Amino acid sequence: MTDLAILAAALDDAAARAEPIAQITVEHPELSVADAYRIAKLSIDRRLARGERTVGMKMGFTSRAKMAQMGVSDLIWGWLTDAMMLADGGSVPIGRFIHPRIEPEIAVRLKAPLAGRVTAMEAWAAVDAVAPALEIIDSRYRDFRFALPDVVADNASSSAFVTGGWHSPDIDIGNLGMVMSIGGVPAQFGSSAAILGHPMRSLVEAARLAENAGFVLEPGWVVMLGGATSAEALKPGSHVTLETETLGCVDIAIEGGKHER
Repeated sequence: MTDLAILAAALDDAAARAEPIAQITVEHPELSVADAYRIAKLSIDRRLARGERTVGMKMGFTSRAKMAQMGVSDLIWGWLTDAMMLADGGSVPIGRFIHPRIEPEIAVRLKAPLAGRVTAMEAWAAVDAVAPALEIIDSRYRDFRFALPDVVADNASSSAFVTGGWHSPDIDIGNLGMVMSIGGVPAQFGSSAAILGHPMRSLVEAARLAENAGFVLEPGWVVMLGGATSAEALKPGSHVTLETETLGCVDIAIEGGKHER
C-alpha cells in the first residue's frame, strides 16, 4: 500500500528546497485522484504545522481546452496559504521556485461562508470584492512533466499569487479584456470570459468542490478563479504587469537569487 504521508513529505520538501523530484505516478501508477487530494492536504498540513495559515483556494483546468488536453471532465483545485501571498508591486526571488510560470487571473474575496451546490447568484452574494491577480505556478516534478494525479497531489501546482486593488463585486467581470506584459512587452492577450465562459462559474464550481472535499470556503478567503490565458515562463529580472479593463493593474518583479525560508 502506498504511504501517502511519505509522498506528501517528498512534495513538501521539494517545494521548500526548490528542488524537483520524479513523478509520483512513475513509481505509483495506481495512484488515484482521490488519494492525490489526500496527499495535497497532508502536504499543506505540514506547512500549517510550521505556522502557515490557510487563506483560500485556487482553481485549475478552468479552460475547456485544458480539460480536453489532460483528458479530464472536471476542474482541479489547490490550497492557498499566507506564505504564497506576494505584495502588489513587490518582488520575489526566482530561487524560491523550480521552473515558475505566471498567468493572469481574476480573484475574489469572500464575506460569507460558501460551499455546496449553489447558483451563480448565491455564489456571488458571498463575494466581498474582486481584483486582478497573477498566479505563479510551479510544478515540483522534473521537466514540468506530470499526469493528473501528480498535479493534484502537488496542490495543483500552486506556488504564489498576487492580487491588485480590490473592487466592488457589482462590477461586471464577465468579459474583461486582459493584457499580461513582461518587461513592458505584451506577452498574453485574453478575456476573463476564458474562465469557464464567466469567472462566476468558477466560483460556483469552487463551492461544489469544497463541499465534496469536506470543507467550507471561509469569509476573508481569496479564491483564484483560474487562468485567462496560457502561462508564461519566468526568468530573473522579469517584471510582470497585468492590465485589465475596469479592475486596473497588478504587477510583480522576479529577482535573481535564492529565497531563504
